[in-house]
Amino acid sequence: MGYLLSGLLSLKTLDLSDNNIHDTIPYQLPPNLTSLNLAGNNLSGNLPYSISTMVYFTYLNASHNSLSQFIGDVFVNLTGLVTLDLSFNNLSGDLPNSFSSLSNLSMLYLQNNQLTGSLNTLVRLPLSTLNVAKNHFSGWIPSELRSILTFIYDGNSFENGPAPPPPPYTPPPPGSTHSNHNNSGPSAPKTPASGGQSSDSHKGVSVGLIVGIVLSSLFLVSLMLLALVFCFWKDKRNLTGARASMGSLPVGSNESTAEMQEPRVKNVSAITDLKPAPAENLTVAKMSKNGSLNRMKSPVTATSYSVASLQTATNSFSQDNIIGEGSLGRVYKAEFPNGKVMAVKKIDNAALSLQEEDNFLEAVSNMSRLRHPNIVTLTGYCAEHGQRLLVYEYIGNGSLHDILHLMDESSNALSWNARVRVALGTARALEYLHEVCLPSVVHRNFKSANILLDEELNPHLSDCGLAALTPNTQRQVSTQMVGSFGYSAPEFALSGVYTVKSDVYSFGVVMLELLTGRKPLDSSRSRSEQSLVSWATPQLHDIDALAKMVDPALNGMYPAKSLSRFADIIALCVQPEPEFRPPMSEVVQALVRLAQRASVVKRQSSDESGFSYRTPDHETINLSF
Repeated sequence: MGYLLSGLLSLKTLDLSDNNIHDTIPYQLPPNLTSLNLAGNNLSGNLPYSISTMVYFTYLNASHNSLSQFIGDVFVNLTGLVTLDLSFNNLSGDLPNSFSSLSNLSMLYLQNNQLTGSLNTLVRLPLSTLNVAKNHFSGWIPSELRSILTFIYDGNSFENGPAPPPPPYTPPPPGSTHSNHNNSGPSAPKTPASGGQSSDSHKGVSVGLIVGIVLSSLFLVSLMLLALVFCFWKDKRNLTGARASMGSLPVGSNESTAEMQEPRVKNVSAITDLKPAPAENLTVAKMSKNGSLNRMKSPVTATSYSVASLQTATNSFSQDNIIGEGSLGRVYKAEFPNGKVMAVKKIDNAALSLQEEDNFLEAVSNMSRLRHPNIVTLTGYCAEHGQRLLVYEYIGNGSLHDILHLMDESSNALSWNARVRVALGTARALEYLHEVCLPSVVHRNFKSANILLDEELNPHLSDCGLAALTPNTQRQVSTQMVGSFGYSAPEFALSGVYTVKSDVYSFGVVMLELLTGRKPLDSSRSRSEQSLVSWATPQLHDIDALAKMVDPALNGMYPAKSLSRFADIIALCVQPEPEFRPPMSEVVQALVRLAQRASVVKRQSSDESGFSYRTPDHETINLSF
């Protein structure tokens, strides 16, 4: 459905309701749509992020489907949207903040979901109809929503009574307390005093009370100032007498002030040493060369390590502890005293273009916020004594490159189903970087050596966000990282331009590795077969040629239809023109369908590798990480 819709570029109104469509909502929708009706189908998944670009939307109806997860923050640009209907789904979580940007929204239907939290984001919307019935909303209903013409909210866990005033709460003056009892309801206007004399008497009491409070405050402040002056004069006399008895230098007024301030500075430093700020919530500030104080845009959430602790954990960065090496430096296995094992990347300063430590910490802050099951988590860093190190979670089963190209084929061959799972997991990681992160994160160094596998052969993409460390030598470093290994997209090789579409191309090259078991560039082969993409691409749609391309280590244990669909995805990803490559969300959808249909024709009575060739039940069901 996605490819069909993306081709209808000029379409403005689309009604696909009540067609029993079993699929996810396509990522690429006709960009000029003003009205989209998908109600009454069996659509699953979530609203695609591309909806945020549908700036002409006035009507969106996805009700009566099987949409799940939280509602994405995709509405910030949809200021023209008038009607939004997401009712009768399985959506959960709080309402997204971008709802507050729907400045023309008149009708909102969210009933019969699993939504939680409050309705505060809807307060300023010009709603005439709001239905949030049968969810799990809680808290107070904002008073502004009670004036909506049609407001249905039964079946939730709202608090009784009107919403409390927003903090900070200032108690009303005594004169207004009595009149509040006469209000007819939470939104009723205050009624004026019934008689002139009563009103005047209240005013007189209020003014007199305020004047009395002000005079009393001035008197207390005066007493406090007199006490402070007396104490200061007494301390000065004691300090002068002590110096005279000790035979110290003559006391002047400036020297006295300095002597009084010095102990205070020492006391503050002592307190700071006793209770350092926790590294998990540290906002870093740095003095620049011109003397101004530069504060980072966001706090560092990763743990700060000392050079000494990392040196101890890696046995002084021993050669025996090296587990990897890239263009930015070597990676060491680190074992800490508490038994925890981590991976430490020691960055070669010569490979960096950054000179200021605060820029490094800003990059660390951004990388540490990347959270996905298929992305290696950055847990810590070190930036002292001119050293820059990154501490990652440890993935102990080697890289995809090692398993495909360096290990004994007979004992370590990946089954076809395992290869599909690796492709799907890494596709999900790129989808997260490209389409969930704002702004999008371009990996720039996507290759099989950066896909680490755990003991269950689940993929974990490493080096995510590291491109930010080399902004001034982008082309040179990226050519070293990508181009020399055959993963480089054509547009980068020609112009140095690298985008999310370039990552998609590199992903297609990795899928070719999974399909054929070959390296992207292999000088040991004949000239026509040295470049994997050039050799394989013309054969991807030839069934007979495709069967001959498959990795011999699979021993024919793969389903023909699955193989053909796998090759179709590759062909889309490695297209020379970047605009024709699909977004990663579409690649994920295609791989999910492939995995769900995966079955093996041939079966083997005994499997020495220990991997099942038939797709287990849990693989078909549990495909969303």
